[in-house]
Amino acid sequence: MAQCPNVNLKLGGIGMPRLGFDWHTRARPIGSEELAASVAPIMGYCIEQLGPNRCMFESNFPVDKVSFSHHELFNAFKRFSKSYSASERAALFHDTAARAYRISEPG
Repeated sequence: MAQCPNVNLKLGGIGMPRLGFDWHTRARPIGSEELAASVAPIMGYCIEQLGPNRCMFESNFPVDKVSFSHHELFNAFKRFSKSYSASERAALFHDTAARAYRISEPG
């Protein structure tokens, strides 16, 4: 799929129990630092294959809330992406989605 230039990848939905993480069974919810470290291998691989300009962070709420809060997820994305450049982070957090969904800026 990475060879197809029209393919973009949404990075999210990681809180669903069917993915095999035990976060939903914990007495105390996972924090953003541990969450970022847990998803780094798979998200890093995906971004490596398609590049930040074809990947976008997304939330799968309310489905994911069984495992963590939206606040923790967003902070995990910020922690995970801290080693990327400003333009790569802009792509992951906004630009790829705006382009893929043809969202134009107001004005």
